[in-house]
Amino acid sequence: MHFRLLASDKYTKARCGEISTSHGIITTPAFMPVGTQATVKTLTPYQLKEANVPALLCNAYHLFLRPGEDVIRNLGGLHKFMQWDRAIITDSGGYQVFSLADLTNVTDDGVEFQSPIDGSRKFLGPENVMEIQNALGADIIMAFDECLPYPCERDRAKQSMYRTIDWAKRCLNAHKNKSQALFAIVQGSVFKDIREECADRLIEIGFNGYAIGGLSVGEGNLLMNEVLKYTVSRLPEEKPRYLMGVGFPADILDGIEHGIDLFDCVIPTRNGRNGCAFTSEGKLKINNSRYKEDERPLDENCNCYTCKNFSRAYIRHLFTANEILGLSLMSLHNISYFEDIMEKARQSITDGNFKDFKSQLLAL
Repeated sequence: MHFRLLASDKYTKARCGEISTSHGIITTPAFMPVGTQATVKTLTPYQLKEANVPALLCNAYHLFLRPGEDVIRNLGGLHKFMQWDRAIITDSGGYQVFSLADLTNVTDDGVEFQSPIDGSRKFLGPENVMEIQNALGADIIMAFDECLPYPCERDRAKQSMYRTIDWAKRCLNAHKNKSQALFAIVQGSVFKDIREECADRLIEIGFNGYAIGGLSVGEGNLLMNEVLKYTVSRLPEEKPRYLMGVGFPADILDGIEHGIDLFDCVIPTRNGRNGCAFTSEGKLKINNSRYKEDERPLDENCNCYTCKNFSRAYIRHLFTANEILGLSLMSLHNISYFEDIMEKARQSITDGNFKDFKSQLLAL
């Protein structure tokens, strides 16, 4: 993997660059849809390419549970398994430890947990998380980390930070496939000195890129921006920066303004499956009765497959009839909308007017 900085905004920390991988270039800032189980729900790889998706995020935790990393490796690796020839990042499972906390026991060695699939006891530590991700063969893989809820006591956040650093070292030592880039994850809840120490220590160890984790867990937009401001400033300019699990368009634009390069979130697809479309005129709830005979597309300013071919009335009918096509068409539109925002953000950075672009988009 190689990162090249192409342009920087004059009035913010926003920047535009390229991450070169063995499966193509990711032009940054970039948004990656989430394909947790080696699929973006309801969408085909062809549809994702048509929506200009540069990369996907898959989850090592879930693929370890089912079908198993050995199955995927024996079938040619994750790219071949899911027929996706662009870049893939795999998350290590740290967030799942947080989100499934009632099933887990976390120690310095790793995490023992009960499988949500069959109830069997499993263990994940830095070493076997690296084995799993090496077997999956993603272009960029993540170090194992401990993600805490918000609010969190200071002592707990500090303990978790030291554990995350130790796990990152162990991941680096256990990482066998050097063609895969390894990113470390900065943790520390909302405590400035803890976040800064975590970032500094991870940089001293040395990784291919750095992610910021443990945000968008209930701390709110103001605190998230505060954490981003002092954390991103510690990260090296020559390495990619990845804000994990974020988010809504406003949060993504805030992240870009702070100098973030990569984003992922389930928001566009989850909201789409629940009947909510993101449009150039704001959110649209397709189940609303006002759209029963509406001939217009979801967004008259959108050129995605959904908007070029189907009316609001038809998509509403699909939802009321519980037809899967409705979920697919809404998800495809939302991903196209997010990718369009990223393309326009990159252009605005190159043109030197990102601040104006952000203000106009947030005014909707």
